[in-house]
Amino acid sequence: MLRFETAGESHGECLVATINGLPAGIPISTETVNRELWRRQQGYGRGGRMKIETDRAEIVAGVRHSRTIGSPLAILIRNKDWQNWTQALPVEDIEGGEDQRKPVTRPRPGHADLAGAIKYNFHDARYILERASARETTARVAVGAVAKALLGEFGIQVLSHAIAVGPVRLERTADWDELVELSRRDEILLGCVDAATELRMKEVVDQAYRTGDTVGGVFEVVARGLPVGLGSHVTWDSRLDGRLAQAIVSIQAVKGVEVGFAAVGAASMGSQVQDTIHYDREGRRFTRGANRAGGLEGGITNGQDVLVRGMLKPISTLRRPLESVDLVTREATLAAYERSDVCVVPAAGVIGEAMVAIVLAQAFLEKFGGDSLTETRRNFDGYREQVKDY
Repeated sequence: MLRFETAGESHGECLVATINGLPAGIPISTETVNRELWRRQQGYGRGGRMKIETDRAEIVAGVRHSRTIGSPLAILIRNKDWQNWTQALPVEDIEGGEDQRKPVTRPRPGHADLAGAIKYNFHDARYILERASARETTARVAVGAVAKALLGEFGIQVLSHAIAVGPVRLERTADWDELVELSRRDEILLGCVDAATELRMKEVVDQAYRTGDTVGGVFEVVARGLPVGLGSHVTWDSRLDGRLAQAIVSIQAVKGVEVGFAAVGAASMGSQVQDTIHYDREGRRFTRGANRAGGLEGGITNGQDVLVRGMLKPISTLRRPLESVDLVTREATLAAYERSDVCVVPAAGVIGEAMVAIVLAQAFLEKFGGDSLTETRRNFDGYREQVKDY
């Protein structure tokens, strides 16, 4: 089973990711991983942290001569800002260290600050916010780049785009070529494929800047090239749509998820929602009249593009803080302000890509297995022949 874990704090020395269960022989390019890390840092509305960090992955185990070797893969991503926090967050306590700490006693509404401080019995939310921070997703994006490398060997690609920022929404479907072009850009505004809509999105972010506020939105992740049959209907936790939904909602600030066109479907009649089934006799394959299901039926991929959307609330840290209560004095106060973003929708899309790629890679290896890429490919090719002969 493909498993991964991340470790590290927002202002700690580094972020760490480990991945276990990869077959040997997958081509891994550090340059490609770093490109994904760069994409995560882009977008109009990002905060001052992005001016400090230039994220670079250091693969320290599990890859030799640019290919996985079957052992656990380990990645380090160093935090440049650590140099400013060595006295505030040392691993071992130091003499006079109490005076060097940067406590956060004014929890931010909408953040993990208060619930986490109560849960872990801290009267300082610093230790909570350091791990709850979306800085952690840097490591997830690195893992996702590795998952994409595996999927890419079998013609599977995962991309994303922004479909809404605040009240401004893209009112059409993006085609695949637009997503590819967007992923290759060296300048990213708000990650929308439509230039006119993107400018209107920018106006919303500008308004948030002017008022000391933040703004959320919606991103869409599209996976193309998947075979029929990943996931299963037989148990609740093997349903792939459920696993993808959990992965998306696990992203910081994401409060909702949609598979396919679920919201429209909920307001429609059944005859308008289901994707009709047809058969191409010349190509010897089943086809669909549409893809409202988002590539998943009964928790199983049906061969169409998988469509998953994440609904992102506005970031909790506001330059114009909301009402709060001091953890120590219990007195009414304003929430703390930590350097933060105004809008992270494009970055969230890249993180969403990573999480979708990881879940799809897990499902792919559950079905096709293999200790080496050669074995996995043999199993995949055999299944493809079976499907062709169905």
